[in-house]
This record gives sequence, structure tokens and C-alpha cells, in this order.
Amino acid sequence: MSIQENVSLKHLNTLGIDAQARYYAHIDHAQHLRDLLQHKKLQSLPRLILGGGSNVLFLNDFKGTVMHMTVGGIATIREDPAHVWVKAGAGVNWHTLVRYCVEKGYSGIENLSLIPGTVGAAPIQNIGAYGVTLSDTFESLEAMEVDSGSVRTFTTQDCAFGYRDSVFKNACKEPYVILNVTLKLQKQPTFRTTYGELQETLEAMGIQKLSIKAISDAVIHIRQNKLPDPAILGNAGSFFKNPVILQEQFKKLRDTYPNIPGYIQSENQVKIPSAWLIEQCGWKGKRRGDVGVHTQHALILVNYANGTGQEIYQLAQDIQQSVKDTFNIEIVPEVQLVS
Repeated sequence: MSIQENVSLKHLNTLGIDAQARYYAHIDHAQHLRDLLQHKKLQSLPRLILGGGSNVLFLNDFKGTVMHMTVGGIATIREDPAHVWVKAGAGVNWHTLVRYCVEKGYSGIENLSLIPGTVGAAPIQNIGAYGVTLSDTFESLEAMEVDSGSVRTFTTQDCAFGYRDSVFKNACKEPYVILNVTLKLQKQPTFRTTYGELQETLEAMGIQKLSIKAISDAVIHIRQNKLPDPAILGNAGSFFKNPVILQEQFKKLRDTYPNIPGYIQSENQVKIPSAWLIEQCGWKGKRRGDVGVHTQHALILVNYANGTGQEIYQLAQDIQQSVKDTFNIEIVPEVQLVS
């Protein structure tokens, strides 16, 4: 394990922000992480665990240690007549894991195809798309306790999953580092195709017989056509969470905005697409110098070339204020802000 100094992170975050890390190390084994956590020179400095860099916005240079998780490996560790358990290292590319499962005929995460990032980042924000979330198939994960170097197993209950949320965004954000994740998948698939435009895309692609590969292909088609490729245009995917409001507030808004979309979450809660709110406020396609809002999707903030983290952050704040002023709804970043 080598520790580098003053390393540019521009190619390690999908927004392409040119921030520097005071110290940087990539970790491909649990013992490397343990050694780094016990390194006397680094113990008093801030730490940042970095996976694929797809959900992070660097506001400034990072004055501590960036630990780049590259722990690999995918393995089937157990099965019964109906299910199979697959374990993957935290540094595995998420879509690589999805492809592995689709090719093996293991069902449960095909709707999560092409989501950027790594396996280790997936449970932190309970990734989700097209009616499916990670928690639907999650079995357990192993994480290292920073202070002791011991490894603890977390169950679904331990993770306290919520909408784009988990204990690793809160109480366990600093004390633990995720090493691997185990999913419980189905041998006989249960297809979920009713959410959003997935069914329409399947029909447009001429899919007559459903399969997990067909669903994965459709999701990939949607994402490739709707979302910009970070390798071409810097972005972090969906920048804001979709807000959940009370049914009473939604009814009042619908009196003024009859076309406002809403998805019932519970008896008295409705989820509103942030993209719709942002677009109604006139932000879609707006550009400020080297940063802006994507021309095809209002939920995506982009770095056209040499935009800074502060410029992206200021744009995000202005969008938040605009939505608040117009709809009295607060939208919050899904992206992790790192200063």
C-alpha cells in the first residue's frame, strides 16, 4: 500500500471537479484499510472513503486522506431451491455486478442496471430505480470499525434503510467503512415493469417475452438516451432527492398546478419529482459559464469543462431557493458535499 501526496481527484469524480487530496491511497484489501487507519501520520486528519466518485461534489481541496476503495471480487456463496446469495467487494463497479447476475439468471437487481458507482456505495444511499431499491435484495454487509479495525456484519435492520438513506449516511458514516455486500436474489424472477417509462420502452423495443435480460436492456436503453455519459459531460446523475410532502399540501398545489405529478407513498404522503419542480421554475437547460442544468433532464447538474465545486454548489442553492419560493417545497441534494 502506497500513500501519495497532493493528488488530483479530477478523474476520480464523475463531475470532473479538479480538487486535490492532501493524501491518497487506494485500498484493494481489508488489511490495507486496517493499516491505513492505524497510520500515525494520518490518524488526526479527516478521511474520505471514495468509490466510483459518482455521488460526490468537492467544494474545495480535501485536506485529509482520500481512501479509494478498490476491493474486488464477486462470488456465489450460497443457494437453495429458490434463492442465491451473491457477495461482492466494495470496489466492484455496480453495473458489473448487475451484469454478472443477469448473465447467471439471478433476478432482483436488473432494474438497477447502469447506475454509476460501486457496490460499497450502493447501500449508503439505498440506490433505487424503476420501482426497485437495493434494500429489496439486500442480505448483509461487512464493514470495518475505524477505531478498532474489527469487522462487523450489518443486517437489513441494522442498516435502517430509507429513501436514498441508511445508517451509513448518519450514525455509522464516520465509525465504519464498508468492505463487501451480500445480496439475496431469486432463481425464478418476479418482473417489475410498471414504474415510469419502463413498460413503454419494452414495448417499443419489441420485447414480447419478458426476461431479466430484456428488462436490463430496456433500463440501459432509457438511461443511455436520457442521462448524459459522465465520460463526455461531467455530472453526478440525479443531484437532488425527490421530496415527500403531505397529502394535504399536494392537494393544494394541484389546485394551482393541475398537472403536478405525485406518487403516493403512504396514507398521507406523496412523492413529487424534483425534476418537474425544477423545470417549472425555468432551470432546465440553463447555463452559467462552465456549469449548468442539463438540457434534457432538469435533475442533472453538469460541468461543461472547467467548472468548480463552488460554482455547482451555488447553482444548486439557487435552484433550491427557487423551488422553495415557488412551491414552498424544500429539495435537498442527493449528492454528498465534501469540503
